[in-house]
Amino acid sequence: MNENDLIVPAAAERRYSQPKNGFMSEDFLLQTETAKLLYHEYARELPIIDYHCHLSPKAIAENKPFKNMTDIWLAGDHYKWRALRTLGIEEKYITGDATDEEKFTTWAKAVPYTMRNPLYHWTHMELKNPFGVTELLTEENASEVYAHCNDLLQKPEFTPRGLLQHFGVEMVGTTDDPTDNLEYHQQIAASDFNIKVLPSFRPDKALNLAGGEAFRAYLQKLSEASGVAVSNIDTLLEALQQRVDFFHANGCRVSDHGLSFMPYSSTSSGKLEEVFAAVLDGNDQEAAAHEQEFASLLLMELCRMYHERGWVQQFHLGALRNSNTRMLEINGPDTGYDSIGDFPQATNMAAFFNALEKEDKLTKTVIYNLNPADNAAFAAMAGNFQSAGTKGKIQFGSGWWFLDQLDGMKEQMNTLSNMGLISCFIGMLTDSRSFLSYPRHEYFRRLLCNMFGDDVEQGLLPADIPWIGKMVQDICYYNARNYFTF
Repeated sequence: MNENDLIVPAAAERRYSQPKNGFMSEDFLLQTETAKLLYHEYARELPIIDYHCHLSPKAIAENKPFKNMTDIWLAGDHYKWRALRTLGIEEKYITGDATDEEKFTTWAKAVPYTMRNPLYHWTHMELKNPFGVTELLTEENASEVYAHCNDLLQKPEFTPRGLLQHFGVEMVGTTDDPTDNLEYHQQIAASDFNIKVLPSFRPDKALNLAGGEAFRAYLQKLSEASGVAVSNIDTLLEALQQRVDFFHANGCRVSDHGLSFMPYSSTSSGKLEEVFAAVLDGNDQEAAAHEQEFASLLLMELCRMYHERGWVQQFHLGALRNSNTRMLEINGPDTGYDSIGDFPQATNMAAFFNALEKEDKLTKTVIYNLNPADNAAFAAMAGNFQSAGTKGKIQFGSGWWFLDQLDGMKEQMNTLSNMGLISCFIGMLTDSRSFLSYPRHEYFRRLLCNMFGDDVEQGLLPADIPWIGKMVQDICYYNARNYFTF
């Protein structure tokens, strides 16, 4: 990479020495004595229930050593890729054919320019734990850090299973398509690995009526996986029911949906069967006009299945996908070209949940917003559908994707505190593809303890440390353990 590949002032090209201000110290982010007490005595050593992530079950089952730091840390990380593109870095060094060490060095050179982005914190937290690197990562020490970490990655403690054990993970919830045969989950379950690795049911592709050839190919794949030939909407639902049953038999207790907004249609056009039949025959002329009605019908039926099985259903709402179509064609989806959408959320969500509630078929539900402007609407929505017998049945989920940074998580928790009860909150999840992302749970716990610590020291809460410590422990671990039936 040439010096002028980075579009930054030349004066900024210097190595930052470690400041003596608590950065990355044992008390990082803990700004009061109460915060330090809450974190170190109550939160720090708790296990992790990572109930939603995108880790590879194949990697966990095979448990092969990672090739190098680029393999485990940079591959697939669209957070880092977006930062590198913002700095004007050539795509060769991001997703292209540069060597792995060149890609690592490129990231190291970029890191000082990520200050005040969460990537700067995450980078140094992940180098410190588990690799023991306490220097700030720069271009100057990139080669040394790369070699040090690569050596460690060949040790058993740094394989996928070794890292999960190191971070104190108790349960991993992967994200899986209904057509998956779950062979790797089965291999893990049959092994002596002491951490639960369970599938989550993610049927988004089945809702995509206007998806053209990709949708038809998916229905064929679903037919093969389920043993049910999909020829109409009833057989599509039968195929999905078969996959729900199969997933349940393999330990699944959670579904997940990534949608722009909740689809809801209170009336039927009477044409869905006709339109679906036409789509199966390759005629997509009316598919787009009926896609929301179709998605509403299918999702409502799926939610009834989840209720019958006692699952938790999750809805991640608000992403604007694949905005840069030129780069989508080059790099494919999930490579850093999605952003926050401004879709209407509350009206459809209320109507959808109300329709299920009227049948007494609204199961435990977690709703996540991507647009921070929707915080209050989501937190208030959760309060509409709580019910006796289940603590925090409807959850306003943790800050997600663009919001799992300090401001985003703090705003989510403050809104939840004001609109609901943070004492019932099921806490953090990684939502990550990386085995090195578990320090994000530490990040969350430090922030949570600092928030409670500030309130105590400002006189906003009583100095009842045992009780507040119990609340912290519940939010960090026990609420999730009791909420999910793993």
